[in-house]
Amino acid sequence: MNEPIDDIDPVWAEDEVEYPGALPSESVVSPASLDHLEITAPFVPAGTILKVGQLVSLVVSAEFSGWRLDQFLAQAFPIYSRVYLRRVIGTGAVQVDARGGKPSYRLKPNQTITFVLPEIPRESPIPEAIPLDILYSDDRIAVINKPPHMVVHPARGHWSGTLASALQHCFGGQLSAMGGPTRPGIVHRLDRDTSGVILVAKDDLAHQHLTQQFADRTTEKEYLAITAGAPYLDRDVVKEPLGPHPRYREQMAIRRDLADALSAETWFEVKERLGTRRVKQGAFALVEVHPKTGRTHQIRVHLAHIGTPILCDRLYGSRAKITQNELLGIYSPDGRHTDDSEVVLQRQALHAHRIRFNHPTTNERMEIVAPLPADMQRVLDILRQESN
Repeated sequence: MNEPIDDIDPVWAEDEVEYPGALPSESVVSPASLDHLEITAPFVPAGTILKVGQLVSLVVSAEFSGWRLDQFLAQAFPIYSRVYLRRVIGTGAVQVDARGGKPSYRLKPNQTITFVLPEIPRESPIPEAIPLDILYSDDRIAVINKPPHMVVHPARGHWSGTLASALQHCFGGQLSAMGGPTRPGIVHRLDRDTSGVILVAKDDLAHQHLTQQFADRTTEKEYLAITAGAPYLDRDVVKEPLGPHPRYREQMAIRRDLADALSAETWFEVKERLGTRRVKQGAFALVEVHPKTGRTHQIRVHLAHIGTPILCDRLYGSRAKITQNELLGIYSPDGRHTDDSEVVLQRQALHAHRIRFNHPTTNERMEIVAPLPADMQRVLDILRQESN
């Protein structure tokens, strides 16, 4: 069976898109008009012009039996993201054997999928005068130190205060359009509550160059995490496939049982085991993490899987915030933590600390470091002071 594509950041199409790459010879296009494109395999032939509103038919071959509908379409049309295609399927624009389908529908051989290429959102983020910590900038790229609690691009419930809006205000028209109108210049993502380095492209060629490095896995990313509990081994590699959680929509999970689960690999090293006079040494740890793959929530799921979730990870840990007294293990007479102390952390303690990549103009290997943010540094300072 073919390996499914990664569910990467959305790349929005223009009204017409030409597919430049060579594709398998068994992909056959009928001589019908461009208003109805018929394809015998889930590949769009090179040079094909796709137009918004065009009706496309695809026949499911045996090798794609059992694939989800959204996964199949993402393989056929990589210019659209799988997340976006799920929304399109929900509007009824996609049919399987002339009947509506759900994103999770499992396909069978010889079924025919008809797909109307959807309209692409045109709204760009509204520029907002949000201060940015610019770690590096030239005429081709910029590297930003994203603060915690900032969403990267507009999404449901987060239409303002985004990194995209801040970039629009700071750089205006000097941003790549390759990511689509809602993601000017944005090459990759960080979760809302993850802080640290994020790359920005100022033109489409730079964007393409950087994206290819991510695809080839030549970009090196280093994260720092504070974990609740310390890993048993000083260093190790976690290799566990990831997929949607079977019950909780917001979460990912280890899915050895799922045929289309994505392979994921995370290397980590314990930099410091931490505790206090009241809390045993090793109750917390500062961990350096290097994800070899870039799956959604990968680091968070893998660290939770080995029994040491990231501190204050609301999805994969046991708490969403922690006070100084809770951190120090100070209890009230009735055996509960006192609740009158300072809240020192209220987001997952995960920071994209360092990134290495080749500059799109000079091909020089670059290394950009984002200093640890104040909230994570405060947690470390408290623990270190008490452990001395």
